[in-house]
Amino acid sequence: MNMTLSEAVVAGCDGELLSSLPLPERFPAATLRLSDVEMFRGATDKDVRKSLHIVDVPMPALAPDEVVVAVMASAINYNTIWSAMFEPIPTFRFLQQMGKLGGWEARHDLEHHIVGSDAAGVVVRTGASVRRWNVGDRVIVTPAYVDEQDPATHHDGMMGEQQRAWGFETNFGGLAHYTVVRASQLLPKPALLTWEEAAVNSLCAATAYRMLVSDRGARMKQGDVVLIWGATGGLGSYAVQFVQNGGGIPVSVVSSAEKAEILRKLGCAAVIDRSELEQGDRTLLQRPEGWRKLGTAIRAAVGEDPHIVFEHVGKATFAASVYVCRRGGTVVTCGSSSGYEHAFDNRYLWMKLKRIIGSHGANLHEQREVNRLINLGHVVPVLSRTYTFAEVSQAARSVQVNEHVGKVGVLCLAPEPGLGVTDPAARSRVGESRFHLFQN
Repeated sequence: MNMTLSEAVVAGCDGELLSSLPLPERFPAATLRLSDVEMFRGATDKDVRKSLHIVDVPMPALAPDEVVVAVMASAINYNTIWSAMFEPIPTFRFLQQMGKLGGWEARHDLEHHIVGSDAAGVVVRTGASVRRWNVGDRVIVTPAYVDEQDPATHHDGMMGEQQRAWGFETNFGGLAHYTVVRASQLLPKPALLTWEEAAVNSLCAATAYRMLVSDRGARMKQGDVVLIWGATGGLGSYAVQFVQNGGGIPVSVVSSAEKAEILRKLGCAAVIDRSELEQGDRTLLQRPEGWRKLGTAIRAAVGEDPHIVFEHVGKATFAASVYVCRRGGTVVTCGSSSGYEHAFDNRYLWMKLKRIIGSHGANLHEQREVNRLINLGHVVPVLSRTYTFAEVSQAARSVQVNEHVGKVGVLCLAPEPGLGVTDPAARSRVGESRFHLFQN
């Protein structure tokens, strides 16, 4: 019986057979179009369902240091939302800048952008210089796309001048049936996870790890009180786990009683319901009376001010974060989902000797440490819902309007959820219920 490469991947065929089957000339992918970059000008609701399109795209040529991965599952990250809104700038600007570098980078400058910065799948082709990976390997894709010839990269992969976020600042992202990535982006897929569980961790979990645990972040130590905004979101829910694992004291901020209950099931006892704090005044936390109210709530929960504030909300919370952080404490930030222009009272920063640390993504070593913790069951995926590939634009919309908790997965080649576990004994040791804490 004749079998396509995609069928063979889904069937779990070995590397020898996968190598013998031809790559498809075209494949389905979730894309943005260069011709649409002005479509939301003047719009109040930049609905990403209007800009994300599933179309067949050509298979890219393979550079010597790259692999082709058949994507079994991917995930929605907020950078895909920004991409599909064409904010703060259209991502085609990034692709055009790559194109100007010439060589293999020129492939990325196209009139379509395949988005997505998470993926789990199977290697189906390797470039001529790839040594550590073989066809048939089950892998996760990490999002740091680094320039290995830049000296700064060898100090820290995130410090190279040409470091980019794959699927956001590069083309050929993970929301597709196939993707082309550098071999330096790969790690082994955790054997105790399903495809969709494995696909949701790399970007958010490793970002939170670098912010809190890495010596390039806040350097959290035992007993540190850590205030975590958006604690049931993708970043925050991993942050809660890292704080608990490291002997810290997480104080989680959420927007509803239902989300507070999820965190209690995760083991976080100190939870502040932001809706109760604001009592209908959504600008309260941007004013001094709101900062003081938040500080009182934190001390009521744990008896002292935070050593670390885990920031990614931005404009709506940053002033409060700087205020409530204790003398000599640290605000670590990796994003600004509510707006990039932060205003805060600088007296509380300089006079109380606080620090602000900017953090972005994670290097491959940090990614490996996170992957190890997941393999051991010390950190669990926070998957809340899995969509089919045909529903990718609706999946993105659910994140855009904050209908979700945890992480939203998308099946690509995987025909149904629940596939891909190759070590059921390890999964059983962790406990099946731990993998479903966010699924309700």
